[in-house]
Amino acid sequence: MKPWYFWLISLLILVVMFLYDQNNRIQVSRHHVKDAKIPSAFNGFKILHISDLHNKSFGKNQSVLLRIIFKLNPDIILITGDLIDRRRTDFKPVLHLLEGISQYPVYFAPGNHEAWSKQYVQLRELLLSKAVLLLENECQTLLRDEQSITLYGLKDPGFYKQRDAITSSRLILQATLDKWKPQAFSVLLSHRPEYFDLYTEHHMDITFSGHAHGGQIRFPFIGAIMAPHQGFFPKYSAGMYQMNMSKLFLSRGLGNSLFPFRIFNHPELIFVTLENYQLCDD
Repeated sequence: MKPWYFWLISLLILVVMFLYDQNNRIQVSRHHVKDAKIPSAFNGFKILHISDLHNKSFGKNQSVLLRIIFKLNPDIILITGDLIDRRRTDFKPVLHLLEGISQYPVYFAPGNHEAWSKQYVQLRELLLSKAVLLLENECQTLLRDEQSITLYGLKDPGFYKQRDAITSSRLILQATLDKWKPQAFSVLLSHRPEYFDLYTEHHMDITFSGHAHGGQIRFPFIGAIMAPHQGFFPKYSAGMYQMNMSKLFLSRGLGNSLFPFRIFNHPELIFVTLENYQLCDD
């Protein structure tokens, strides 16, 4: 074998290994939220955030993903949309995930791929059959020892016909948010991160979002190159953002959609622990 053949084959093998690792090794991002508004009964409450599965499988019957979830052992699981991909209609990856996490309380707010998919009716029936609580412009109160926090969930603007997508999306979300007057510690599920200022204006203490896929391709020292509905070098791509007293946790997601590869951007689960600020100081 000629030397350059050897180096070319070696390079191809390394590229394949790199891309496999980038697209399949799940990272867990851990955060602590300390706030005096968090009821003492919810001190240490563990939230697992899942977003943008896009029908992807991690191991046989989601065994790799489920192993990580079981080890984290959250008190609640929040899913912010795009469990499915409108281009792929195989529900088996979603079914295996839902069956695996059935022991946990699971809440779901739909994303743009649910809105665009002709299969959402079937997915919705599947979610309900697995006791998943749907937050489609709805709220739910969580009680512990007669203390509470409130979960809010927004339907993606893609469910509505729009002339001007950017302006209309904002107005659609605002119309729903205007109906809510959070009093207790508030947690919002909304697929779209680009409206974080809107969520802050409506006094959401924590927002969980996805959609940006971490920019799909990230470069060291530069960050995300492009994100849906934000364009090049997006303001919100991944991580935790803060505006006034409100925090946004933005997942890089688990799967891929149109572009099949992640680069410097592993699949991600977000794990948030709530802490009562006053108890933490004691």
